[in-house]
Amino acid sequence: MAYTANPDRYNNMNYAPCGHSGLQLPRVALGFWQNFGTNTDPATIKDLCFTAMDCGITYFDLANNYGPEPGSAERNLGKLLRTDLKPYRDELIISTKAGHPMWPGPYGNWGSRKHLFASLDQSLERLGLDYVDIFYHHRMDPNTPLEETVDALCDIVKQGKALYIGLSKYDAAHLEQASRMLEERHCPFVVCQNRYNMLDRTIETNGTKDTIYKKEKGLVAFSPLARGALSGRYLNGIPNASYAARNHDFAKSLTDDRLAQLSCLNAVAAERGQTLAQMALSWVLRDNVVTSVLIGASTPEQIRENAAVASQSHHFSDVEVFSIDDILDLPHTL
Repeated sequence: MAYTANPDRYNNMNYAPCGHSGLQLPRVALGFWQNFGTNTDPATIKDLCFTAMDCGITYFDLANNYGPEPGSAERNLGKLLRTDLKPYRDELIISTKAGHPMWPGPYGNWGSRKHLFASLDQSLERLGLDYVDIFYHHRMDPNTPLEETVDALCDIVKQGKALYIGLSKYDAAHLEQASRMLEERHCPFVVCQNRYNMLDRTIETNGTKDTIYKKEKGLVAFSPLARGALSGRYLNGIPNASYAARNHDFAKSLTDDRLAQLSCLNAVAAERGQTLAQMALSWVLRDNVVTSVLIGASTPEQIRENAAVASQSHHFSDVEVFSIDDILDLPHTL
C-alpha cells in the first residue's frame, strides 16, 4: 500500500530551530538504528515509517553503520523513498553520519577526508538521494588533524552533498575547536548529537551542553529513554522479547535498586498525566538547547506514544525536578 499523506499530520508536532539557524526540526525524530536492518520485515519498516509520518515526524536519522548489517538501514529507507516517500522529499529532513568502522583498512573508519567523502558517496547511493539534509561526523578522531576533518565537511557542503553539518559525540573541548573552525570557513554547522537522558547527564557535568548553548547550536538527544530503561517496559521485570532479554550487559544494569527507581519515576509521571516514556522525553525537551529527541521504536504504538509528547507540556516544577533528582540520588538541578 502506497503512503498517502494525512493533511492533519503536522497539527500535533511542534518544531524548533537549531540554535540561530533557519533549520527547523520536529521535537521528536525517528532514529533508524537497530530496528531497520536486514533482521526486520520490510512491511514492519514501512508501517513504522508511515506511522511516524502520520504523527508529524519528518526527521529521519541514520548512519552508514546502522543495521544490522551496516548500510542496511540506509538501503531500507532508500527503498521507501523510491516507492512511497519520494513525493514528500522536500518535507523530510534526512541525516546520516560517518566515522565508525565500515570497511577494512585505514580509510574505512574515523574522520579522514578520504573516509568522509567515500562514506557519504556510498550513503547517497544506498539512499538514492543527491544530498542529505544533515551530514554528521559521527565521533571524534584521535589521529586525524581536526582541520582535515573540518575542511572535508566544508567541501561536502560546497559540493551540494549535504545542506548542513552536524557533530556527534564531541566533547566540549573538541566541539569548541571544531565550531570555531567551521564558523571561520562559513560552513553551516548547526546541530550536535549527544547522549542525554535522566539517567545519563554526562553532557551536563563535562561542559558539553554549556558549549552547545554558548555556540548557539541545536542539540539532538539520542538515547533519551536510556536504551529503553525509561520506556516503562521494565516496570514489572524483564519481558522475554525485550532488548534486555537479548543483551546481557544491559540486563545487568537493571538492578533491583534501578527497577525501584523506575517505579518511583513512573509514579511522578502518572501525577503529571504522562507515561514514564513521555515524562522522560519531556524532561529532555524542557531545556531550550534541545531541538529534538531521537526515538527508536519496534511498534507503531510506541511511535504514537512518544510522538504525543510534542503536544504535551515540557514544564517541570521545582518540586518535580527535585523529586526526580532525589529518586535517582543525584544533586538537585534546575
